[in-house]
Amino acid sequence: MRTNLVRLAGIAYESLVNGPGLRRVFFAQGCKHNCKGCFNPSTHNFEGGELKSIDEIVDDIKNNTMIKGITFSGGDPFEQAEEFSMIAKKVKNLGLNVWCYTGYTFEYILESMNNDNGWNKLLNNIDVLVDGKFDEDKKDSKLKFRGSSNQRIIDVKRSISLKKVVILNMTN
Repeated sequence: MRTNLVRLAGIAYESLVNGPGLRRVFFAQGCKHNCKGCFNPSTHNFEGGELKSIDEIVDDIKNNTMIKGITFSGGDPFEQAEEFSMIAKKVKNLGLNVWCYTGYTFEYILESMNNDNGWNKLLNNIDVLVDGKFDEDKKDSKLKFRGSSNQRIIDVKRSISLKKVVILNMTN
């Protein structure tokens, strides 16, 4: 069911660590992965957080001309793909880029997307996907924009067009 509300665990209004440039970060409420050592375990409960108006979220982004892009984190935004795809589409129309973190792999998303789960809409409205579960054994604080070395920073548009995963080099 389509709604104009999204369930969020929180918002980071100005962040420099969740993608390039000054970003607004939206933390999805709800996650099935339960990664050991998760940075945000309070986001796992699907009933937690609070409902926010998608239109108000987008209007607030419009009012901050310093923002270069937005990032969806979590929880897992793919658990509310319809809602996050609406935000992403509106933000893309503002000329901003969209990053998304998920515990699912790019390949799993491609195999599992259908009209009912909204994954196709979300994937096609984001620029960069940081995929894969956080793996505490592969944690590395020197990594840029990811928590563990198994996670990949993927150029979504190029990956879809080339039909293979295109990794972005984010060493700086």
